[in-house]
Amino acid sequence: MNETRNTKNNKGPNKKGSKFNIYWIYGIVILVLLVIQVYSAGVGASEEISYKRFNELAQSGAIDKLEVVNKTTAKVYIKKSRLDSEEFKNISTDAFNINQPHFNFNIGTVDALETRLEKINESLQPDQQIFPLYRNEYSWTSALTYILPIILIVAIWIFIMRRMSGGAGGPGAQIFNIGKSKATLFDKDTKVNVTFQDVAGLDEAKEEVIEVVDFLKNPKKYTALGGKIPKGVLLVGPPGTGKTLLAKAVAGEAEVPFFTISGSDFVEMFVGVGASRVRDLFRQAREKAPCIIFIDEIDAIGRARGRNSIQGGNDERENTLNQLLVEMDGFSSEKGVILMAATNRPDVLDSALLRPGRFDRQIGIDRPDLNGREQIFRVHLKHIKASSAVNAEVLAEMTPGFAGAEIANVCNESALIAARRGKKKVDMDDFNYALDKVIGGLEKKNKLISPGEKKVIAYHEAGHAICGWFLEHASPLVKVTIVPRGIGTLGYAQYLPKEEYITSTEQLLDRMCMTFGGRAAETIVFGKVSTGAQNDLDQITKMAYSMISVYGMNENVGNVSFYGLQKDQISKPYSEETSALIDSEVRKMVQIQFERAKDLLSKHRNELEILAHALLEKEVVVKSDLELLIGNRPYPEEEKLKKQLPDQIVSIEDVDDNNTTTT
Repeated sequence: MNETRNTKNNKGPNKKGSKFNIYWIYGIVILVLLVIQVYSAGVGASEEISYKRFNELAQSGAIDKLEVVNKTTAKVYIKKSRLDSEEFKNISTDAFNINQPHFNFNIGTVDALETRLEKINESLQPDQQIFPLYRNEYSWTSALTYILPIILIVAIWIFIMRRMSGGAGGPGAQIFNIGKSKATLFDKDTKVNVTFQDVAGLDEAKEEVIEVVDFLKNPKKYTALGGKIPKGVLLVGPPGTGKTLLAKAVAGEAEVPFFTISGSDFVEMFVGVGASRVRDLFRQAREKAPCIIFIDEIDAIGRARGRNSIQGGNDERENTLNQLLVEMDGFSSEKGVILMAATNRPDVLDSALLRPGRFDRQIGIDRPDLNGREQIFRVHLKHIKASSAVNAEVLAEMTPGFAGAEIANVCNESALIAARRGKKKVDMDDFNYALDKVIGGLEKKNKLISPGEKKVIAYHEAGHAICGWFLEHASPLVKVTIVPRGIGTLGYAQYLPKEEYITSTEQLLDRMCMTFGGRAAETIVFGKVSTGAQNDLDQITKMAYSMISVYGMNENVGNVSFYGLQKDQISKPYSEETSALIDSEVRKMVQIQFERAKDLLSKHRNELEILAHALLEKEVVVKSDLELLIGNRPYPEEEKLKKQLPDQIVSIEDVDDNNTTTT
């Protein structure tokens, strides 16, 4: 074996073994057939003549011989000595046609031909008389015209089936393997490098899945007390929170075979293929038990049955789901096969899939809190050459609402920015720029904005900042800028919200008033409004309708919530009178907050002018600059929060929380 291996390695780095491809054979065969067809069509072609013309040729003594083929066609050969005459100048005399017939005609019947030849021979000299030769001729080209289409159809069918079953040359190349499982197996020979140490910010979820791994490693520890190993574990959470990463860590930590497959891999255009793949997957799992099966994005096949069904049609997803339900409830717990799945749409899953006995455990994976974000930053900073000034705790404070994938993106962007700037290490300035880029988009340095528009943008953003500065329940301001970024973002104000899980009415109203600051400033200063407040108005409208129809924060509408009803019904779940009342209260609430923003800016008109002129001059104003320009915020911040706001920090908050205002 070693000699064989060394022989292969001695070929050199530039010598690669040639791979035989069967499609070359297909191409060569088709090319040869086309050449033969063209050749046969051009070679031996003769002019068809009438019996009268044949009689004239015979009487002139120009015919050398006459062949009757298959008792149907007579082929006429002209004497070579006569081919040079003017009469036969159109007949080709090249090398291909030198031994080919020159004319042909239909004889009708053999008896009729012989009768005619007898009459012709009576008037001819003995050396000119014509005596036909009879022979049978079988043309393989005519047979090929029937066989070739069949061959082509079969070849095309095989090619399509190979493509649909995983590609020619792969394990699913055979047509009969289309119902086989496409799951990837990780075992002792294919170890996964991700471990639980690479998963941060998911302490509770890790405890649950670590226990699942321990079930398989030490089953007697639990079964000795009468317990049963759970059959299914469902990971539920928003996108980017680490569901698939946690599953990878389970595969890396578990010393048992690990099958992984996507929910969409079960869905095919052929009826019954999905169910067949489910059966094959669980058959393989039973053979390698104890083991783990992981299905990513299970909502692709686990959607609730009966929705959008077509009368009389066949839903392949429902068949696949039915087979999955049977397999999950069909194998016994003693087999040691555990099914893990991940989804960010638990609301669309079938109830039969979520019941105990199938998915016994549902592990919620939410966006990380402050400590979780700090842990995630520490994990990613291990792979980055960061300076000593980079603080994971400060970065965690700067990114409220960020999921693990977004934090990973910020760390990667900061490293790329530092490399682009030619630095040896990544510092906080690179992280600040990366945060700006992730939230606001790429800075548009070459975007030409007229002085008039720039002035409107400056007052608009200054209005947001001043309202937020003098409102008690508004989030602390970090930065305001009129530098255009991304698509349609001409300026924005950034705030640092507190870690809160509930929000009061006063906080929502102050947030609404702060969002109105841009349009209110335009109204006060210019006496007219612009389209720059479109994003603000969108946030305000959603906030007002949510307060009234979802959170019950209106006295006239009352303590009612239509959130769940609106999701389940197409039409409004309330009467026209209630709808009109909600619309009326929304307009009233919005108008009150707009007037409140105008009054606040009129009261602090001097501060508005100072900040707007500073923005026109510097384009970027941070919290420390604002304190120097208009003084400290009248509402003292907590000491801990002050430590989180160094002078040059560029912080961000979740846009979904309506804490970032953009123009």
